[in-house]
Amino acid sequence: MRRFRTISEFHAFRQLPAPQHPLLSVVDVGAVPPLTDEEPTSMVFDFYCISVKRMHNMSMKYGQHSFDFNEGVMSFMAPNQVFSLAVSDQAEEVRKSGWVIYLHPDFLWNTPLATTIQQHDFWDYSLKEALFLSAKEEAAILSLVFAIEQEYASTIDQFSKPIIISHLESLLQYADRFYHRQFLTREKANHEVLDQVDALLQAYFNRPDLAEQGLPTVHYVADCLHLSPKYLSNLLRVVTGQNTQQHIHARLIAKAKEKLTATTRTVSEIAYELGFEHVPSFSKLFKAKTNLSPLEFRASFT
Repeated sequence: MRRFRTISEFHAFRQLPAPQHPLLSVVDVGAVPPLTDEEPTSMVFDFYCISVKRMHNMSMKYGQHSFDFNEGVMSFMAPNQVFSLAVSDQAEEVRKSGWVIYLHPDFLWNTPLATTIQQHDFWDYSLKEALFLSAKEEAAILSLVFAIEQEYASTIDQFSKPIIISHLESLLQYADRFYHRQFLTREKANHEVLDQVDALLQAYFNRPDLAEQGLPTVHYVADCLHLSPKYLSNLLRVVTGQNTQQHIHARLIAKAKEKLTATTRTVSEIAYELGFEHVPSFSKLFKAKTNLSPLEFRASFT
């Protein structure tokens, strides 16, 4: 694995002209030289990468998943994420187009974006959860990329950085908006995910070894569905108004109610059976979700 600590170092490695700013570059994907045999199998950047591109006969691995860029997609990588690039078929031509913005965290120093940039959840999405843009959305994104590129290519003055930061903030806000649209318009696929979450949690809370396994986590549910935790939570929030943790709690409370009304087990026994290590934690969560303590809920059925 090779780590690139600066944008200049990466430009030199990929035989690109030196960046016009040491902490920022805007690269035309079509102008990037082909991959060579010396390309490392995996790489990691110490800077952000925002891309809008199409690449035929190229695949990229990011995390545990491979992805091809035959369609126009927008993707995001935060610093310290391991990835690799490869030609899918050595006998076939590679065709690529689009733009990539490389942004070093130091460029954001002393700006609001230094704090707010990590509030955008898509930095934690996997590549297969990339943003598929409509033609109109792609035009809106590219207009901002071109505005950043124009400012980046101009003579740097006291206004350059605030203007670029403003364009970057707009670009990230548009990405949030378009992801929300993507969640809404993929209704069938999203409801299939919801059904899978419900089936998974139902099966989990019916496990005979639940007491030993403990409560399911958001990461467990996401891993089972081969989705990133934040992508799954945002998808569920748009579809149902509840994130993954709230779905776990809802299924947990339903199972607790079942045990409180259909068995004579004590609250302590039920709490341990449901995977809680401490009974007060169970009682506190139950009351927060139902406005009744477990004993008060049981009494209401007698």
